[in-house]
Amino acid sequence: MKRAWDIMKQYAPWLMMLLCIDGFAALLLWLADVRAFRALTAVIVLTSVLLAAAALGVAGYRALRREQAFFEFLNNPDEKQEELLVKLAGPVQRDAVRKLAETLRERERLCAQASAKAEDYEEYVESWAHEIKTPLSLLTLLLDNRREELPESMGFKLDAIQNRMQEYVEQMLYYARLKSARKDYLFEQIEIRKCVEDVLDDYRILLEEKGFDIVISIPGEKTSGQICDTFGRMPEAVNEAAVYADRRGLHFLLSQVISNAVKYSGREPRLEICFAPGGNNRILSVIDNGIGVRACDLPHIFDKGFTGDSGENRQKATGIGLYLAREIAREMNLELEAESEWGEGFEMRIIFPVVD
Repeated sequence: MKRAWDIMKQYAPWLMMLLCIDGFAALLLWLADVRAFRALTAVIVLTSVLLAAAALGVAGYRALRREQAFFEFLNNPDEKQEELLVKLAGPVQRDAVRKLAETLRERERLCAQASAKAEDYEEYVESWAHEIKTPLSLLTLLLDNRREELPESMGFKLDAIQNRMQEYVEQMLYYARLKSARKDYLFEQIEIRKCVEDVLDDYRILLEEKGFDIVISIPGEKTSGQICDTFGRMPEAVNEAAVYADRRGLHFLLSQVISNAVKYSGREPRLEICFAPGGNNRILSVIDNGIGVRACDLPHIFDKGFTGDSGENRQKATGIGLYLAREIAREMNLELEAESEWGEGFEMRIIFPVVD
């Protein structure tokens, strides 16, 4: 109905012209013969209505066919669809249709080239990341088997280098993953304590070297909030707290947060990880007592490339870690919230929606 009304509005000037002609003809007939005017008025009106209806019907049918052909042409601007649209468009619009077809086909060709280049780049990044794992594995093997032969300070430096290289490789892979048209997330129930353990184990040597006290507070544990005397040993859980997410994505997200806690730690470093329900959500909080972030920088910490003015270490940062963390969180339908006071520490909250 709305479409028919739009067509009537389009042809309203012609209908008004037809009405004026009928009125003028009726006036001439009345001046010529009043009795003939009375006899033929109904015929004139009925004929005008039928002609108008027929004209509107034909015009509406052609407009619908033209519209359908136009949308099919947009979806597939090949020569066949182009010729069909040219026939329906009429001689006035033919040149415009042909120009549009050429432009769309050129854009389509350029998009195909860009897509092919993006796929090639993605394959190269993935290939490079897998290749770089070989020297990383050799470095890990060296540190595991020959650590006692290395000076303690050198061993720590090699650990830091290995950890940093691994972190950069992971960042590059996830950046490529975000830009990829193919998404391979696997959402499942994840035991949050086990995921936290895995991430902490990746940073075990750095955390031990800096003397971090680790506080774990997860509902269902026999002892809540206990400070781990030996790194990585957490109380046994009676009921595992679980969240619904992609395991690799959540691991990467937590890695970025804990990596920042290590980089920007202060004296007597402390790391507290809490997991608790919050209304319709479950919240995992990672809290450190490091240098924190200035109030003017806090709203921008998730911006791509933003490093801020929070000390020398942050000026050397790439500004990509928390940006990737936020993007991965969005992909998994999670929220990130950050709070900090300069010189007092930093808190990152990961908010999981409750899934029935």
